[in-house]
Amino acid sequence: MPRIPGRPVARALFPLVLVALLVWIAQWVLSADIARSVTLGAVAGGLLVYGSAALSAAWRRVSHQPGHPLYPAVIAIGRYWKANQRRLAPWLFLAPGCLMFAVYVIIPIFQSIWISFFDWDGLGEARWIGTANYAEMATDPNMVTSFRNNILWLVLYMLALPAGLLIAIFLNQTIRGIRLYKSLFFFPFVISQVVVGLIFSWFYAPGFGLLYKVIEAVTGQGIAILADPNLVTFGIIAAGLWPQIAYVMILYLTGLNNVAPDQVEAARLDGAKGWRMLWYVILPQLRPATFIAVVVTVIGALRSFDLVSIMTAGGPFGSSRVLSYYMYEQALSEYGYRMGYGAAIAVVLFAIMMIFISGFIWKMWRDETER
Repeated sequence: MPRIPGRPVARALFPLVLVALLVWIAQWVLSADIARSVTLGAVAGGLLVYGSAALSAAWRRVSHQPGHPLYPAVIAIGRYWKANQRRLAPWLFLAPGCLMFAVYVIIPIFQSIWISFFDWDGLGEARWIGTANYAEMATDPNMVTSFRNNILWLVLYMLALPAGLLIAIFLNQTIRGIRLYKSLFFFPFVISQVVVGLIFSWFYAPGFGLLYKVIEAVTGQGIAILADPNLVTFGIIAAGLWPQIAYVMILYLTGLNNVAPDQVEAARLDGAKGWRMLWYVILPQLRPATFIAVVVTVIGALRSFDLVSIMTAGGPFGSSRVLSYYMYEQALSEYGYRMGYGAAIAVVLFAIMMIFISGFIWKMWRDETER
């Protein structure tokens, strides 16, 4: 058996020794559980680095030995790679991302579907109950309230698209100070959703909230929006629209920078202006930005957990619950520990997302193929 050259392996052993040293230090600084996790990760990474270096060295060694048993296979693989390099290279770059996506997204989706057929508290033995969790949803009043609120979120969240487009058109000008205006409109997007929830909670707060004071000055009596079951969902949606409009604005600003100026000039020569220019010239060129804006808006409306959790925790009397928050209550909160029922809610939420997003993707594909 020919010996593998030592230089590439030595290069691979250096980071392995360095990682081992860091692990040894971690044993003294970190807790036992964390140090164990770091050790396992370091060993796996070191073996990967060492194995790839050894394999690369062995490959080069075999490719220079015509009498080696593996020489024909190595040469055939090399020729195939040279002939199809442009086609295979993108897939090699995508492979790590696809692997991570499969491990952390695709596989958990199927695991959630499987768990939804069980009665399980997350710790004990799971008991198969079939579709009983889904049948329970049909008669669960909290599920009906959560579903209705999610539909309301979805409908009103679509206001972010025209609002973001109008703001983007306003900011897409070359006037003095426009960068300052862009920064001010961009500011809500960089704020954490937790901070947004706290800001609007103070904004609505009875007694000292700005909106409460304004309503009290105009009507003589303030309104506690977050304490009113009929208004609380609208108040939370308004809080969510603030950063969502900023996000949509960024997408449309990027799209407006790619609008063909020659088409705009040709439309002006034909007498198009105002709404006609926007509808027939600008918007058709903004289809990619619109597609992304619709997708992120739909996902944002259906996964509206953080604002509900921060502002009302599902109250008052459960009137502001949404599917994502009700899923958390059933699966992980102190009143739940019903992993199977929570997984069933997650499956329903995922199905709703896929219906909306797949429908929009199909419409975009049909429009592109008919052109």
